[in-house]
Amino acid sequence: QVQVVESGGGLVQPGGSLRLSCAASGISSRISAMGWFRQAPGKQRELVATITSGGVTNYADSVKGRFTISRDNAKNTVYLQMSSLKPEDTAVYYCNVDARNRYWGQGTQVTVSS
Repeated sequence: QVQVVESGGGLVQPGGSLRLSCAASGISSRISAMGWFRQAPGKQRELVATITSGGVTNYADSVKGRFTISRDNAKNTVYLQMSSLKPEDTAVYYCNVDARNRYWGQGTQVTVSS
């Protein structure tokens, strides 16, 4: 049974930091890319950051210099370190796993507010 489980969301003040984690299990095929997407109320889901099995990263312009994606291939886990958070970063953050199929987590809420 495939499971993609995110954790680490919550409420943080502007300028603060959060670290999201996502662990994938039960995937029998090789995992190529892992990443994070987000969806704010009334908006479409958008890419935040991705990382390949070789460590090549890609970021949305809106998070460059503030967010860092990393990955532990042995644990099939991906992390998103978020710093200098802004109210516009408020969204549900979804983990994405690309293998033979594409898998999504259930999402974790990140709220940036004073």
